[in-house]
Amino acid sequence: MKKFLIAGLLVWLPLAITVWVLSWLLSVLDGVFLALLSMTQAVLPASAHAAIEQWRHVPGLGVLVLGVGLLLTGIFVTNIFGQWWVRQWDRALNKIPIVKSIYSSVKQVSDTLFSSSGNAFREAVLVQYPRQGAWTIAFVTGAPGGEVAGHLPADMLSVYVPTTPNPTSGFFLMMPRADVIELQMSVDEALKYVISMGVVVPPAPAAAPAPAPVLRRN
Repeated sequence: MKKFLIAGLLVWLPLAITVWVLSWLLSVLDGVFLALLSMTQAVLPASAHAAIEQWRHVPGLGVLVLGVGLLLTGIFVTNIFGQWWVRQWDRALNKIPIVKSIYSSVKQVSDTLFSSSGNAFREAVLVQYPRQGAWTIAFVTGAPGGEVAGHLPADMLSVYVPTTPNPTSGFFLMMPRADVIELQMSVDEALKYVISMGVVVPPAPAAAPAPAPVLRRN
């Protein structure tokens, strides 16, 4: 009986967690959409409130509208005119005392993480943490800079050590490049390895084929 229960759990648990995560994501997007509808009702006349209220009951409309909005925003900010507006927006927010600290920090982190030219979270490595002889997987986030780099030896790396099973929290370390072992596994494979607490093991890299022997003619 125990064996059958575990076998059934292994079948349904991944599906249940997947559905739960998607449901949570959809609820967050719908919440943002409903907030936008409430703001729209506040600025429009009362005669338009009934028409706007009908949009609240359309399932999945929030995801569709936000997706289209993100796409149109991306198209707008990739041209010269849109980039000028983004610079004006950044300049205005950076003048607000409390908002500028939060906005500038989040913008710097998001630009670093999602920029196609950045190196953050592009490589999985192996480091010794929290002591010598204990190894864990980390992700390269860049190199120390500014005042910190002046107090450190040359050839240092900044790495992020995620916690298990929640990789959104972790530890930021700066260590010599010589103490870091590069891994051939992808970032996705490394994240699965960390989240599963070592249960989901990435496949070993394929060995390079041996060169074919050269036949000599007499």
